[in-house]
Amino acid sequence: MSNAYAEWFAQVEKDYGDQLSEMTLPDGLPEHLADLMEAGDQEAVLFMLKVAWQLGAQAGLSAGVRLAKHGQLPQRDTSPSSGLKA
Repeated sequence: MSNAYAEWFAQVEKDYGDQLSEMTLPDGLPEHLADLMEAGDQEAVLFMLKVAWQLGAQAGLSAGVRLAKHGQLPQRDTSPSSGLKA
């Protein structure tokens, strides 16, 4: 059985890996994540992912609502919609 998330992340990495590798994270965050991973604190890592996922979903919804209020809904597109440049 395939894992849809693993496949999706692999495709995002293929399409946008170079851009994402250039993206900086807040000071101390990579070290904090490394510490959590080294300690095997899966619960804390999953919590961080949930927060990031929720913030991303809220930002996407907010952007869509703003566009809709201004009558600027984009045409439906099947290309990746991560906001990264293709």
